[in-house]
Amino acid sequence: MTTTPDDPPAALPGRPPVVDLATWQAARDELLVREKAHTREGDAIAAARRRLPMVEFDGTVEVVGPDGPVPFLHLFQGREELVVYKHMWYDGAPHQGQCEGCTTTAWHMRDAVYLNARGVSFAILTTGRWDEVAAYVEFMGYAQPWYSVRGVEAPIGGDMGHITCFLRDGDRAFLTYSTTGRGNEPVNGSLGLLDMTPYGRREAWEDDPEGWPEAPQAGSPTGGHCSPICWYWRSDADGVATWGPTSRPVPQWTRPGATPVETLGRQGHHH
Repeated sequence: MTTTPDDPPAALPGRPPVVDLATWQAARDELLVREKAHTREGDAIAAARRRLPMVEFDGTVEVVGPDGPVPFLHLFQGREELVVYKHMWYDGAPHQGQCEGCTTTAWHMRDAVYLNARGVSFAILTTGRWDEVAAYVEFMGYAQPWYSVRGVEAPIGGDMGHITCFLRDGDRAFLTYSTTGRGNEPVNGSLGLLDMTPYGRREAWEDDPEGWPEAPQAGSPTGGHCSPICWYWRSDADGVATWGPTSRPVPQWTRPGATPVETLGRQGHHH
């Protein structure tokens, strides 16, 4: 049977209705009103964030980086503002055994040139021993400044898995803001783009249309249709989905120039 442009569009099982462009545009315009309201509320929240009180702390406390111990004020690199990501760390774990969520966040922040252009420095802090951290940073090819805050108290150290903002006034340092959980999402541009796609993030908490592909369990190494999802995509050295200290976040371990898979497998088992 030949289909002509005048034929009504066929419904797709388990999908939203198929409509003409004008009908789609009307629905899109209706949603845009809500999106704009969301944007304006976000602007209002950001304005309130800029008015939060500050906490002064000792900026001369030392952290450890590639040049050895340096005062925390060094991380500002002469700028007035500093944003850090606090990366969780598992002592003694092979590279691929480090936190998949923190690894994803660090991977998305390849450099901070546009922050720097606005007078904001960026660094990653972690509680790992510097020798382990340095080897991990070199292996992953990270260009961001990394520092060990092992044994350092909050607000420089403390709980990891946070984005934290600081302000410098000469030799005085202030904590201005901190967030964690889904508050970390602004660093990960992939999540925002996934939110715009038909299937979204494919995570179980999402509100999907009836009949949409079933979301995997939160701890699953692979997503629906065997497609990987977010930071849960992990495999062994042979590419088989698995979970544990010798598995690895596949997107990064299959990047151009990455160490061959078989070498990674040996490394994982030697730890």
